[in-house]
Amino acid sequence: MEEYDVAVIGGGPGGYVAAIRAAQLGKKTVVIEREHMGGICLNWGCIPTKALLRSSEILHLAQHAKDFGIEITGIKFDIKKMVERSRLVSKQLSSGIASLMKKNKITVIEGAGKLAGAGVIDISTGSKIKAKAIILATGARAKSIPGYEPDGKIIWTYKEAMVPEHTPTSLVIVGSGAIGIEFASFYNTLGVDVTVVEAQDRILPLEDVEISTLAQKSFEKHGIKFITNAKLGKITKHQNSAEIEINNAGKVNVLRADRIIMAVGIIANTENIGLEKTKIKLDRGHIITNQFCATDEQGIYAIGDVAGAPWLAHKASHEGVMVAEYIAGHKPHAIERSNIPGCVYSHPQIASVGMTEAAAKASGKDIKVGKFPFIANGKAIALGETDGLIKTIFDSKTGELLGAHMIGMEVTEMIQGFVIAKNLETTEEDLLHTIFAHPTLSEMMHESVLSAYGKAIHI
Repeated sequence: MEEYDVAVIGGGPGGYVAAIRAAQLGKKTVVIEREHMGGICLNWGCIPTKALLRSSEILHLAQHAKDFGIEITGIKFDIKKMVERSRLVSKQLSSGIASLMKKNKITVIEGAGKLAGAGVIDISTGSKIKAKAIILATGARAKSIPGYEPDGKIIWTYKEAMVPEHTPTSLVIVGSGAIGIEFASFYNTLGVDVTVVEAQDRILPLEDVEISTLAQKSFEKHGIKFITNAKLGKITKHQNSAEIEINNAGKVNVLRADRIIMAVGIIANTENIGLEKTKIKLDRGHIITNQFCATDEQGIYAIGDVAGAPWLAHKASHEGVMVAEYIAGHKPHAIERSNIPGCVYSHPQIASVGMTEAAAKASGKDIKVGKFPFIANGKAIALGETDGLIKTIFDSKTGELLGAHMIGMEVTEMIQGFVIAKNLETTEEDLLHTIFAHPTLSEMMHESVLSAYGKAIHI
């Protein structure tokens, strides 16, 4: 039986990163992956969806070229070529991960791994390996609702939504989190009649209320329809469409659509990995760990989606590095979850870090709130992207940056400035005295901080 220092079950953004860091630290490392290196993120999530959204962004620019003094006639798009490009992007990155495995002398075993006691892992191909430390990085899969189980034809998961053979005429998306909103934005740009159904009282329910409200108004301006406080009722499938009953505040509406995308969350992949043979405990389907991702079973760790929220690739990767360093005897910093950014790559984009205004108030803190709109920024006006807002929240007693919330062009890139500020425990004084380049979108970050302290210049 081959023996390793570190064995990683799952080759997604958490697993493969953990393996690389472990190997860098001199550990003999193996990754067991049942499908594709890179996991859902690289193959069916983060990366291919962004490739598709880039295609829709270019289409949007072409459709509005006349606003910039450019005439383009006969604008067409080819959904098959869009899909082909997104798959090629994923393939390129997957090949890159394979190269990284070789470069770092990491063994990759194709198959499903299952805990078999005392540091032993059974491989579905019939072999066994042994490891001093085991990292569970098995990820998660799409959740379904009874009666609305995906069938690959009428009812889609994110996978079918990423590889359509043709664009549907009409589409209902159940769920208004990041996945649902990104698909709504993509298909809306392609001219599809899109309706988003949300069980809660607002879309993007994890975001700051003000940002959520602005997002809905912006999406509605582009033609996306929303039904909140909605409860799914009976579904009637036809050969190439479906009718869905929606209960909204006691009133039943019937929606008709060619396709339905289910975007109602995820379920951790904890089945068939041998947890029943361990002391590992679950909470609402996710593996319970301590601050360094250690489970209740000695020598076994869990990272990424299988270990709970937030279900983000960058959180998984950071956990992977932290765990590898912890196993190697280093003293890594535990992750501060309030410093993990969240992003939605729709049009407009949404990004946030830290407390919402409501959460800050609920915590009993005395706060200062600053806001700055895109319409008052020179670069945004020049780019023709004036929908948006930057919002910052500070502790009025200490000057601590409690949260930052953004909607608008390229805010998923700008949010990192506030993430760094939070990680460095920056106060408002530091941010007020920071010089931002002009003309840039990032100037609005500065103006938002100035606004919180009654010093805004351009509004």
